[in-house]
Amino acid sequence: MSASKTYCVYFMSDPSHAVLYIGVTGDLERRVSEHKAHALDGFTKTYDATELVYCESFSNADEAIAREKQLKKWTRAKKNALVYRTNPTWEDLGKK
Repeated sequence: MSASKTYCVYFMSDPSHAVLYIGVTGDLERRVSEHKAHALDGFTKTYDATELVYCESFSNADEAIAREKQLKKWTRAKKNALVYRTNPTWEDLGKK
């Protein structure tokens, strides 16, 4: 029996918490490492969004993608409130 795959919807922020990036991945550790290393061109590299501040896990990729789309439509205030509920100090959850 093989282990089930986990998909994550996550928020990356810059050190001053001025920006939020929302993404979805099947390998959170690898993806956060890429963001931290500025390995890929794009929003997180441009805006130095290197801190993992929020994550939700799903066993189904379609559910994770649907949640990502839902969250991207939210206002910034609503996104901030979601982070504050689970990570009130906006600690970098991707620190090792």
